[in-house]
Amino acid sequence: MYRKAEDFLIDWTASAAGTLSVMKAITDDKMNTVIVEGHNSLGWLAWHLVGTAGAFGQLAGLNTPAIERGTEVPERMGEIVEKYEAVIDAYNSEAKKFTDEMMTEEINVFGGKMIRGKFLRMLIDHQTHHRGQMTVLLRQAGLTVPGVMGPTKEMQ
Repeated sequence: MYRKAEDFLIDWTASAAGTLSVMKAITDDKMNTVIVEGHNSLGWLAWHLVGTAGAFGQLAGLNTPAIERGTEVPERMGEIVEKYEAVIDAYNSEAKKFTDEMMTEEINVFGGKMIRGKFLRMLIDHQTHHRGQMTVLLRQAGLTVPGVMGPTKEMQ
């Protein structure tokens, strides 16, 4: 849980940069790569992160761009990257309005209440979870895995 607004901003910046590097590693021809038939594809996971980051921001009280639930995954990774960059820009400007006191306020989320700092931690954890899935799929697709939290095997 975040108790200091600055701590969230630091984590968001690092997490978003890592996620963006993973998204940029996905090529249009590999967007449909799945671990096994019927599971989420690279493109779907990237689009999901765009949508949830925007929605989480709005629930937390920020003016972040969101995509309508059920919107089809774009056919080009460039479009997904563009939308994610817009979300990053919104967080980078909007989240500066958070104060430390706001981190401990209860907000309405998913039909219940949660402390804003806990909810924002959930955003970071959710993004990290799906980014990890994406790195596995990148390798499975034969694409280069960027070093998000340290060097990858290819970088050593």
